[in-house]
Parts: sequence; C-alpha cells; structure tokens
Amino acid sequence: MTILTVGIDLDKGAFALHGVNEAGKAELVWPAVKRDNLQQLIAMTPPCRISLDACSVAHH
Repeated sequence: MTILTVGIDLDKGAFALHGVNEAGKAELVWPAVKRDNLQQLIAMTPPCRISLDACSVAHH
C-alpha cells in the first residue's frame, strides 16, 4: 500500500510525522524529527498530501 496523507505536528524543537495508507492504517510513524532532518525525510516520502498541525505555541 502507498501513503496517501502525512500529518506533521509542528513544535519548537522537533516534529512528529504520521503517514496513513488508503485503509487509514499507519505506514509511517516518526515521533520526533529534528528540524534539520525534516526536509530530507519528506523528500524520501512518495508524493502525497501533507497536512500541518500547529498549536499556538508553535508560532512563538
């Protein structure tokens, strides 16, 4: 199966990524991705929808 959607939870120091397939099952789980590694990990992911989630703390 392929990853359809990747959710990225934005945080100050690290990001959490969660990718699901067409059945809604987790295919990709990265609980703590450093800012320096995010672009490299997204580049390795097949084309898909990316959704960002940020609480008010992520903007400071």
